Amino acid sequence: MKKWAVAVSAALLLLSGCSDKEKANGPGPKEPVKEVEDVVQEDVNKELPYHYPLTGVGSETATNSRAVAVMVNNHPKARPQSGLNKADIVYELLAEGDVTRFLAVFQSEKPENIGPVRSARDYYVELAKGLDALFIAHGYSEEARKMLENGYVDNLNGMVYDGTLFKRSSDRQAPHNSYITYDNVLKGASDKKYAMDQSPPAFKFLSENESKTVTGEEAKSVMVSYSSGSTFDSIYEFDASIGKYKRYSDGVETVDYVTKEPILLDNLFIIETTHVVINDVGHKEIDLKSGGSGYLLQMGKVMEVEWKNDNGLIVPIKNGEVVPFVQGKTWVNVIPTNPGLQSSVSFNVK
Repeated sequence: MKKWAVAVSAALLLLSGCSDKEKANGPGPKEPVKEVEDVVQEDVNKELPYHYPLTGVGSETATNSRAVAVMVNNHPKARPQSGLNKADIVYELLAEGDVTRFLAVFQSEKPENIGPVRSARDYYVELAKGLDALFIAHGYSEEARKMLENGYVDNLNGMVYDGTLFKRSSDRQAPHNSYITYDNVLKGASDKKYAMDQSPPAFKFLSENESKTVTGEEAKSVMVSYSSGSTFDSIYEFDASIGKYKRYSDGVETVDYVTKEPILLDNLFIIETTHVVINDVGHKEIDLKSGGSGYLLQMGKVMEVEWKNDNGLIVPIKNGEVVPFVQGKTWVNVIPTNPGLQSSVSFNVK
């Protein structure tokens, strides 16, 4: 018992000595918590190795898939459409009369279903060519038919694949009911032996920090009008809480037909160019090569710009230099020089 008591006393003295030493010299070394936090922060800010060419958004994996450009119907009987919320960039141009159609370009995201798909016009084919995209349409004008049948662009057309690659929806009546799935796009490309692993040419983008310092006049919303009526009026409203634009067509928000997900945009690019009616049907010739005036809206601000065709890409220009887009999705409205930007576009700064 005495030996046990002596051992306990010695242990207590040793602990007491360690405690006194710690008080005198301060606590011993701890785990380098700060260094761990620094490493975590480094990972957060690390530049991703790849970027999608049509959105500028970073990716951990390679982004070298081919773009797919689809003619999408914008008739009121075709609304709401399917897949537009997944498009990297959408071009809106007039077809016949005051009716617009969309060329929706997909690369970073692949929607399950796209449509209603509508017929081609030559100027939409030109836009797809500039992006080296696989072109998807259902039908064509005579000018577009010649281009497609001569292999001007790789393409799949519902006139050939109606009921196979293209399916008719029972929810709507023709010609507003043709759809194609992304799986069928890839199946058709495989059957035609079209290469699908080459990236489209890249647009120029701001970094995320640069996007926070975008300059221009305040413009919280803008309306683009294609006619005296409101059926094809497009209104874009900037939502500061998410830093993106919402789109409305004839007063109704543009959402996906199935998921109800809204169109959310980071860039609005509005340009004017010459439109000439070339036949009794109302088919048009639209000049997408000569350049002209435009507006670029980003982060709730608008900047007057020029536009030019840069090897097939329609890009904004300021003082002779390309103006970068904010990273994300873009919508391009092409309007006739007559009546022009001043008459067709109106802004609300509030």
